[in-house]
Amino acid sequence: MTQPSNQSEVCPVFFPEAQTITVKQVAEWAGAEIVRGDSELVITGVAPLDEGAPGTLVFIDNPKYLDQLENTKATACLVSKKHLDKVPGGVVPLLAREPYSSLAKVLAELYPAAMRPLPATGETSVSPRAYIDRSVKLGDGVVVEAGVVIGAHVVIGAGSRIGPNAVIAARCQIGDDCSIGANSSLQHAVLGNRVIIHPNVCLGQDGFGFAMGPGGHIKVPQMGRVVLGNDVEIGAGSCIDRGANRDTTVGDGTKIDNLVQVGHNVNIGKHCVIVSQVGISGSSSLEDYVVLGGQAGVSGHVRIGTGAQVAGVSAVHDDLAPGGRYGGIPARPIREWFRELTALRRLTSQGGKK
Repeated sequence: MTQPSNQSEVCPVFFPEAQTITVKQVAEWAGAEIVRGDSELVITGVAPLDEGAPGTLVFIDNPKYLDQLENTKATACLVSKKHLDKVPGGVVPLLAREPYSSLAKVLAELYPAAMRPLPATGETSVSPRAYIDRSVKLGDGVVVEAGVVIGAHVVIGAGSRIGPNAVIAARCQIGDDCSIGANSSLQHAVLGNRVIIHPNVCLGQDGFGFAMGPGGHIKVPQMGRVVLGNDVEIGAGSCIDRGANRDTTVGDGTKIDNLVQVGHNVNIGKHCVIVSQVGISGSSSLEDYVVLGGQAGVSGHVRIGTGAQVAGVSAVHDDLAPGGRYGGIPARPIREWFRELTALRRLTSQGGKK
């Protein structure tokens, strides 16, 4: 085996170095206020709090890391008002209402290539190694990488990128500035604008529909679609089934993590957050701004109200009211769940003493 000739071959750099900017520019991108210090100091990159060095930008949001803040050598720090007095004198404090959100805005400006799945083949237009039906309509600037298969009457909006070996079945519609990751499969699907589909996602396959009976299970045709709104993001390996007699829908701005299963006829509202390994059974509804923690399960025909939050590894068997926080099996108001856990702990502790 040939040994690498230099360190760059051992540790390749996947994103180009950030542009050199000033503290003033960082504050403008972040919507932050420069509390003190020189606004013309140069920022050359972003670093974790414990690795902050001259020229870097750091942030503090979790009080768990205040000791790292007090020792940082960074040039500037995004910080909320409650931690402002902990910023060392040699560091420029950038006062932000939500430091993490402000950091996200800065990173998006510095590393725009990190906002989508990385190109795999380096294609900049339509690869000759892709199969595209003659009836397909491609908008301006669409990139189609090697191994892609696109079926009849598909429409793909301007600026979208289709990753290698993706399969887009007949009549699917993809909006502008979308990104379809490698090896993904889309059928019976309609996507809005700026949708990000990570590798190995499956959209629009049959929902799990069978008429059960002692003599066998009769397959029920699934006649609906999968409809994704604008700015939706679907994590790697996730599956969203098409509807049986209506559409499976995901609202604008919703973010779905890796390895999530969404069943047929499910309606997910706007700006929901669904964390890894969640399973949502058919015909359930999540209203806007719902959060489901990792490995939570939702039974079929359940409605979760606007803004409700469900803790990880919980099981939702009944409707949940808007705005509440829930946890446990079955999921119930989180204070009730905590009280039950405390009581159980006391009982088991007393039993052990006996």
